This record gives sequence, structure tokens and C-alpha cells, in this order.
Amino acid sequence: MNISHAHFLVAVLGVALCATPAATAQKPPADRPHEGTLDSSIDTESNNPSVEMRALEQEQYNIEEYLYLVLFNQQYGDHIAAERIVIPTVDAGTEPAYVFSPKSLKPGASYPGLVIAHGSYHGSLDPVMFGLIETAVRNGYIVIFPEYRGSRGYGESTYDAIDFGGKEVDDVVAAADYLSSTRPVPKDRIAIYGRSKGGMIAMLAIERFPTRFAAAVDVVGLVDMVAYMAYKPGFRGDDVAKQPRFGGKTIAQDAGPYIDVSPLNHVEDIRTPVLVENTTGDKTAPVQLHGGRLIELLKAHNKVFEYKIYDLAPGGHTFSEVDSPEARDSQEHIFQFLAKYMHPLH
Repeated sequence: MNISHAHFLVAVLGVALCATPAATAQKPPADRPHEGTLDSSIDTESNNPSVEMRALEQEQYNIEEYLYLVLFNQQYGDHIAAERIVIPTVDAGTEPAYVFSPKSLKPGASYPGLVIAHGSYHGSLDPVMFGLIETAVRNGYIVIFPEYRGSRGYGESTYDAIDFGGKEVDDVVAAADYLSSTRPVPKDRIAIYGRSKGGMIAMLAIERFPTRFAAAVDVVGLVDMVAYMAYKPGFRGDDVAKQPRFGGKTIAQDAGPYIDVSPLNHVEDIRTPVLVENTTGDKTAPVQLHGGRLIELLKAHNKVFEYKIYDLAPGGHTFSEVDSPEARDSQEHIFQFLAKYMHPLH
């Protein structure tokens, strides 16, 4: 990205904010939710091209997230209240998050909660998730969307704190705790949904915290990190290996940490009803290596679960983001499943 592109994004953001109704204006939180060490911030006065590009990249991500919030408010602000906030984490830090709730809450009523864990290596709130969020709120849920460590759009310290299968899980559990302590959401009526990497996080959350969630949904989740790392491009494998959790070691050098963060290896700990959805033709999380094996282990351990495997759904790994019969059926199935355990108001 060049400087003129950054200026263009800033200009677009200004126009978009001016066009947004006052009722949907948000108080901007701190741009650096994790304070970090004193020498961890980007030197914005540097003349080093690589440092300048890093600063521009992070600023672009930040602007994108504000634009996405504006876009959400323009599309759904008539019936959904969207808040961008910063919440505490379990290790005395903070994380960005969004809360989406019905515009008019019924006095004295309680609502089921839904934690949505996004996917992607450095993912964040994205328009492809808007439909799911809107459907959840329309079905009576209060949604929290945590931007767990590693998410982009909230500064370098959050971006670089990625912890694949580690403290990211603690962050989504902290989001559930925040929701039940600040909104009319009972602690025992919170479900978790995850897609792709978010599916991995959701599964690890119900394995490590067996009584925290009332139901869980895993869509095309990565559930075997050992298998996943075997077919990922070399640069991505190197990126993952560099994380402190893996100590700079590949699977061949030390498989233990990769085995530990693979949900397949902890299915016996699950006490939460779970829905698993996959499709054949998924190249990122092939059903034969991930969802299919998870389903067989859930059966073997007599867990409460449902599953659906679509046949070559358009989009493959991203099938739930496509406007297709399969994606619509998937979403309908998800909320039918959740309703059995969450009992939302209508």
C-alpha cells in the first residue's frame, strides 16, 4: 500500500462517518488495546522504508475496521445496536470486541448470548460475517465478536500477539464472561460459534472449559494441526513455527505443541452439545482430515452432537460465505440446533 492509498482510505472513512446517522456513531476505543512494552510501538517518524510500510499497513487495517462498522450500521442500524469496545482478558490485558444486540431490549428479559470466533490467520470483523450476526440478533441473541490476539485492525501489538490455539482461546472465554457480566445474558445461556480457525478455537474452548458454553458450532474447523501443517505452504508453516508456543520448531523437531492444540486429541473432554458442518471439496480443511475424523471421534466417545456434510458446496472452505442454497441451509440448521439448547426469545 502506498501513501496516496492510505490518504484515500482516510478520506473515505471521513465521508462514511459523516454519512452515518448520529444514532449509530461510536466512541472510538484506544487504538492499541494491548499496551505492550515501551519499545513495541511503530516509529511513525522513521525514514526506514520497511518501518514506514509496516505503519501504513497497520493504519490501513485500522481504517478498514472502522469502515466495516460504518457499513454494518448503514445496513442494519435500524434494528441492531452495534458497539465497538475494549474488554479485559484473563491475563490482565485487554482485547477489542464488538457487541451486537436488538435495538429495543425488553425490560426485565434475559437473552441468550453467542460468541462468534472469526477465522483466518490474522482475521477480524468482516462483511462476510454480517449475515450471520444479523440472523443471530434477529433470532433473539446478543452477540459478542471478540477480536482475539492476532486479529488485524487494532495495532501492531494485537496483530503480533497471535497465539495459534493458545491464549486466543482464553480471549473468547473472556468475551463470554464479559457478556454475562455486562448484558442481560445468563452465564449458562451462552453458545460459541467458530468458522475455520475460529472453529478450532471454539472446539478448544469447549474442551478446555467443558461447562462454560451451553452449545457450540464448528464450521469447517481446523481440528488437526499436525495434518494441517503437513500440507500448508512453507511460508505459513514457518510463520506458525515462529510463535512462542511452538518455540521456532517444526513438527519434525517437536510435535508436542502441535498435538496439544489439535482439538481431535481432546474430544473426550467435551461436555457441550456441538454441531459440526463441513463440505467435500474443502482444500483448506479437507473433510477426510478434519471434520470427518472429528465426527467419528464424537461418535466413539458418545458425545451429544449433530453434523452435516455438504457435497461440493460452492466456495469450498468458504461455502458459508456464498449466497447459495447450501449456505442458507447451513445457517438455518445452525439456528435450529442452537434453539434446542438456548431457547431464544422471538
